[in-house]
Amino acid sequence: MKPIFDSTIHDILNERLLKLETHFDADVVFYYGPISSSLEQPFRDFIEELKTDSEDKNRKTLCIFLNTPGGSAETVEKFVKVTRFHYEEVIFVVPDAAYSAGTIFCMSGDKIYMDYSSSLGPIDPQVFNGKNWVPALGYLDKVEELIEKSINGTLSQAELLMLTQQDLAMLRRHEQARDLTIALLKEWLVKYKFKNWDFHETTTTILGQPVTKEQKDQRAEEIAKLLGNNKLWHSHGRSIDIEALRSILKLKIEDFSKDLSLKKIIREYNDLICQFIIRNESEVFLHSRKSI
Repeated sequence: MKPIFDSTIHDILNERLLKLETHFDADVVFYYGPISSSLEQPFRDFIEELKTDSEDKNRKTLCIFLNTPGGSAETVEKFVKVTRFHYEEVIFVVPDAAYSAGTIFCMSGDKIYMDYSSSLGPIDPQVFNGKNWVPALGYLDKVEELIEKSINGTLSQAELLMLTQQDLAMLRRHEQARDLTIALLKEWLVKYKFKNWDFHETTTTILGQPVTKEQKDQRAEEIAKLLGNNKLWHSHGRSIDIEALRSILKLKIEDFSKDLSLKKIIREYNDLICQFIIRNESEVFLHSRKSI
């Protein structure tokens, strides 16, 4: 019975995905799972298959449904190169959550769709230490705290031992991951998210005035630093909702909370596919109208 059941689910998912493609006038894909280097080639092939066999080969927009705990910033960079090679516009839909590297990925989009229950997260890139993926910024924050204690003469013997045992090569990898994340966000926000930001819309003193390239660069850097500020978010796994993104980061987010027709087709597709993934205990799952 399971193959018949799965076949029926596949048909229903494809039917619901096509409704989304019609609404967004875009090729729609679903990405579930961590963002790791082992997925760079499968993701490339997945997008190439969709683009090559697209029913509308002139379609210029890709819509990515993203559900991920995060992963590698370097892999996100590869993903963005793939999507931007094939599409002029990329939009993200986050019905549930896209954390860490997933948030970085979203910042490469022209638009981000969320509702009141959706979450992004702090952009604390994860570095593989040989055994586990560890948050780079949390590691750096702790080392900086110990160094500051040493300068102030308040470092305990236990903390001194901890500091002297740090792997300098690993420390440098964490610094590089942090710097890469900030550089990528600055580049992508200005190039894609801010491309149609021509006039100031919120700051009263400069309302209606043209936005300069320097102001876009400055705003992008502020957003990158805020998303990477552990003192603000306190936790690598902290959920950042649409209100925080709008009020603290001043990011423009498309809210589908009150668009009942759009919310319906997003939830119908997303909830069913997530149930299917959980039932099959899949760590990674990609779906398009050409592949499942």
